[in-house]
Amino acid sequence: MNAFAQDNRPRRSALYLPASNAKAIAKARTLPCDMVVLDLEDAVAPEAKAEARAAAIAAVAEGGFGHREVAIRTNGIDTEWGAADLAAVAASQADAVLVPKVNSPEDIARYDAALSPAHDRMQLWTMIETCESVGNLPRLAATARTTRLSLWIIGTNDLAKEMRAQLTPCRTPFLPFLAMAVAAARAHGLTILDGVCNEFRDLDLFEAEARQGLMFGFDGKSLIHPAQIEPCNTVFSPSTDDLEWAQGVIAAFGLLENQGKGAIRVDGKMTELLHLEQARRLVEVAQRIKAMK
Repeated sequence: MNAFAQDNRPRRSALYLPASNAKAIAKARTLPCDMVVLDLEDAVAPEAKAEARAAAIAAVAEGGFGHREVAIRTNGIDTEWGAADLAAVAASQADAVLVPKVNSPEDIARYDAALSPAHDRMQLWTMIETCESVGNLPRLAATARTTRLSLWIIGTNDLAKEMRAQLTPCRTPFLPFLAMAVAAARAHGLTILDGVCNEFRDLDLFEAEARQGLMFGFDGKSLIHPAQIEPCNTVFSPSTDDLEWAQGVIAAFGLLENQGKGAIRVDGKMTELLHLEQARRLVEVAQRIKAMK
């Protein structure tokens, strides 16, 4: 298991914020998102990069984010800002650095090396947003064994641009990649978050896309607007029905007559030990969500 994996930690909602927007960062300290990503890349104009970097580091130093994990998304390592971004983040108390445009295991190794001065628990999160990365998913995920890599975020906007594909509500061109990415992440203990929904004013569309991500097995979703947090948390939290099923499975396997059995009948359905594992995870996630509130 990856030493940086956060088993069953709720990571339902990751809100992107421009690191240059002090008002938005202050508000983020009060929002119910699980993760805050202070962005130095897409959300910041070239002439404002250095100022945004300083603002992100200052925000992390100030703290006040409570239970929320705080990551800083840097510019790419080969850009004119990348080295300075990574050096600044490595010297900070951020929970993670999120890096863009990763294509190969060699890219991850370079980012991991740049974080060598960082505190012991700093994680490496990467975007999966290029055609080359999609072709290398198992190899990229396998680097979690030897690096700080612990989480992926799908970058559907950049993928659509590279592929020249249409990013429609059904996301048909990307469905094979979403499934492949989840499978590779699970094989190596990575958390994986779905990409953003650009239609932040249409929360019904957002919820439908989030439920599609849940169906594929994503842990949560990346967000571009605070209005998306509540429906995102709802979708990626265990439902009442989920918990009733989980508690029933746990109780049934706990009965004396079922001790040592690998399969039993619960509510008329064959239930195996793998379902018991799923049930325990659901209950733990629900308890951790309750504790955060």
